[in-house]
Amino acid sequence: MNHQPLSISKRVRFVELSAKALRALADGDLAGGSAEAGVALDEYFVCDRARWIFGYRADQLAKDPSAAPWITRAAVSEPDGAVVGDAGFHGPPDEAGMVEVGYTVVPGHRRQGYARAMLRALLVRAAAEPGVRTVRARIGSDNTASLATIAGFGFTRVGEQGNERDGLAIVFEVPADALQAQRRTTSADTAGDPVGP
Repeated sequence: MNHQPLSISKRVRFVELSAKALRALADGDLAGGSAEAGVALDEYFVCDRARWIFGYRADQLAKDPSAAPWITRAAVSEPDGAVVGDAGFHGPPDEAGMVEVGYTVVPGHRRQGYARAMLRALLVRAAAEPGVRTVRARIGSDNTASLATIAGFGFTRVGEQGNERDGLAIVFEVPADALQAQRRTTSADTAGDPVGP
């Protein structure tokens, strides 16, 4: 595992996972999913949890192909080209203009700043979309790494949700106009950052 210091800002670009790629991954076909995506995906993309998620997203695209620009993509580290995880939104903005982010870092690349890079790129994308008013993140109450990841991005805790399968999740939101203001004030720091999916 690579143990680079977190002070080095990571950069990612996103690669679309088509309905065909998502279906291959849901079926446990890593080679087929990688071929469809055009990048060598990590074994983590066919673990049980990932297979369930990718199957759900493939079904989502079958019902609504217009959701494709919003949902899960492979996250590729720049400039080395390693697939470090997946990230995206749970779907297009709802009637209130809310989108929810989701991201996963594959085990071999965790705790290196990739989650923050993915989240930063997703928030830049959301801020650039006129139909987005709010960005939501739901994080398991015991997921200290993700709770630390969203710190500093302007999220406010707005509630809790829970169920038997996933346990208790804390719900955070940030208004898109706050993201736009952050983007303007930090544009010099993020010049050249990819804009997300």
